[in-house]
Amino acid sequence: MFAVNVWPVASRGNPQPDSCRLSRSRPPMLRCPSSRWSWTCRVHRCWAPASRILRAGLRGCHGDWDSDQAPRRFKVVEAVGQGAYGVVCSAKDELNDDTVAIKKIESAFDDITFAKRTLRELKILRHLRHENLIDIRYVFLPGLKSNFEDIYVISELMETDLASILKSPQPLSDEHCQFFTYQILRGLKFVHTAGVIHRDLKPRNLLVNSNCDLKICDYGLARLAMNNGDSRPLTEYVCTRWYRAPEVLCSWADYGPAIDMWSIGCIFAEMLRRKPLLPGKNTQHQLNLIVSHLGFPDSETISRIKNEKCRKFLESLPKTAGPQLLFEAVGPQPAAVLELLNATLQFDPERRFTVEQALELPYLEQLHCPEDEPSCPMIDLSDFEFERRKIDLAALREEIFLEALRYHPELQLRYLQEQQALGTGHDICSYRLLAPGESQYDEVGSS
Repeated sequence: MFAVNVWPVASRGNPQPDSCRLSRSRPPMLRCPSSRWSWTCRVHRCWAPASRILRAGLRGCHGDWDSDQAPRRFKVVEAVGQGAYGVVCSAKDELNDDTVAIKKIESAFDDITFAKRTLRELKILRHLRHENLIDIRYVFLPGLKSNFEDIYVISELMETDLASILKSPQPLSDEHCQFFTYQILRGLKFVHTAGVIHRDLKPRNLLVNSNCDLKICDYGLARLAMNNGDSRPLTEYVCTRWYRAPEVLCSWADYGPAIDMWSIGCIFAEMLRRKPLLPGKNTQHQLNLIVSHLGFPDSETISRIKNEKCRKFLESLPKTAGPQLLFEAVGPQPAAVLELLNATLQFDPERRFTVEQALELPYLEQLHCPEDEPSCPMIDLSDFEFERRKIDLAALREEIFLEALRYHPELQLRYLQEQQALGTGHDICSYRLLAPGESQYDEVGSS
């Protein structure tokens, strides 16, 4: 049996841009809210401090390669966050004398949807190396290839997220809002030029530290621009509702990077007013809030909405004119602030500014520097062939295993040589393509 302890090596990827220019523009330091979390462990069926569970997981790793030494390089400090599928702890990397975040993804294969999101995020973050994007440093998997269930992902440690900052009592100056907005756009430019749509931008997915550094995280809902015969239906259920673009709410047949720009507009407005701009209770209420704040969309935009139910609902709303309520919601603001809001919060995605256009707006003039806003080459779509195919959990396990092996080149080479010698190499292309309109998640039990 091939053991699967994939221990860390230095991360690889594009060199990160020099941050000296941004350091000179940095606003005053923030006080970062912090909290300790508890986490329900489905395996132990009891409440326990997350740090204790994670330590147990690290001690329980067994295998043929560095099974005794590798876990000991990480000394867990405390639990710092909790998500729907796992816990995050801060830890000391005693080998590099560095502090890192360890995310434990528990029972990764209990749900095929989540397993695919995990694989997607691991692959995307391997390709995207930028100082405004969270960086995966190492990945390791405890157990054997055939039965590992948990995944440990080590990344740089950020102190808090923008949502916690906005809920805290500390003031945010215009300088802070400007610096955060610039970093979001700077990171998103790298994402979009790689052919990736994030699809879940919100304050909780923007990590920050006391030095006001910002990094975009959580790519589980991201999507690549796959034009090579991709027939997957797009879904409305991406992005948290309050930050969801009109074209997603209206179930348009297709949408693109403009949905991320809408989310940025909502986040920017939230920074200005310290509370969400459009806190809809359901899809209809969300559309109602959008129309009341931005004005009624013109007939040409309405005609492009193919969902008849949605179109009729919009036509039943009051015919408000212009973004007057939007400007009232953020209070008195300089013209440059209102221009950025108006550029990103357009009902029609074709009229919304691209990330490159937004970076050139007067509001960001003091920070904008094209030479220090790198683009990313388009991601090789062959690395995401699993997105277009009807695969089962066994294939997902193999794909995640191979992805983790990339962080241990020696082990990767040995495994591939063994597979070649046995004639049992994994080929994702052996799985059939999805039929037009077929969901990846149909008949989950058989896949």
